[in-house]
Amino acid sequence: MKALVLTEYNKFEIQQMPTPELGEDDVLIEVKACGICGSDVHGMDGSTGRRIPPIVMGHEAAGVIVETGSLVKGWRTGDHVTFDSTVYCGSCWHCRRGEINLCDHRMVLGVSCGEYRRHGAYAEYVAVPQRILYRIPGNVSFERAAMVEPLSIAMHAVSLTPITLNDCVLVVGAGMIGLLVIQAAIAAGCGQLIAVDLESEKLELARQLGASIVLNANECNVADEVKRLTEGRGADVAFEAVGASTSVNVAVHTLRKGGALTLIGNLAPTIEFPLQAVVTRELRVQGSCASRGDYPACLDFISRGRVNLDPVHSASVPLEAGAEWFRRLYNKEKGLMKVILNPT
Repeated sequence: MKALVLTEYNKFEIQQMPTPELGEDDVLIEVKACGICGSDVHGMDGSTGRRIPPIVMGHEAAGVIVETGSLVKGWRTGDHVTFDSTVYCGSCWHCRRGEINLCDHRMVLGVSCGEYRRHGAYAEYVAVPQRILYRIPGNVSFERAAMVEPLSIAMHAVSLTPITLNDCVLVVGAGMIGLLVIQAAIAAGCGQLIAVDLESEKLELARQLGASIVLNANECNVADEVKRLTEGRGADVAFEAVGASTSVNVAVHTLRKGGALTLIGNLAPTIEFPLQAVVTRELRVQGSCASRGDYPACLDFISRGRVNLDPVHSASVPLEAGAEWFRRLYNKEKGLMKVILNPT
């Protein structure tokens, strides 16, 4: 099969590879669409340590089942499916509690981190266990279904967060995940929604997708402005979708006393953290990792038009063009958000 392989850091090649072998519980999927994730873009230069070459990356995908293992039930060739990026074991202590994103034996498709190597979906075919499959509604395209994975991250973060009707919500970072968090938080019933970023183009997208107010952190003191907008209290809830010291500090200092912060960004292993501001103002801090059974709700949201993915879908291109589009994303070309690769 044809695959886009990270052969060494910052270098991709289209190669012919063996079609994945099926286990008895697996299905073989002909990949129709696979999104380029920010974690792949960050990982391609070796900085994260989670894309050790050679590796076929790609975990935001959808396609058609072309073969099933001997123990597969309820799925057949021709089914249109998407799948979780997390391959969980289904039997460990966390999995039995439904905490599949915290599985003790968790692997992520398209990741090579020293502990394991699991080729992903920048290829004509990918094999996955049936337990991570989800059926695509008839009115949802493969490209939209390939965007369920990032949407599920946003939905999971919002589901973990104590949002009360009409709460003031702050979203720091208006990249792909931040823009999806905005839509999920609005669906959860928030009132005023404030988006913060450094780029005016992203903030305009945030406004289009429902943000009440947008703040450019280069042009104002965000904490002061949020307090002014909230009668001096601060936001009730904040989401941090970057993963850097500066943005985490912005999120903390814009919250009211007793507010809640959910951390989604995962750019660096460690950051500077404003401990005293969190402790003395009794803030609740919650980490959010991947997703946990959020795919059905996401697919339903897309099917019923409750989330708008059009503004964040920048381009769909053949797999052979993948290296060039990775370069453009890595160089932070303005206006680029989600790029979808089409292997077949």
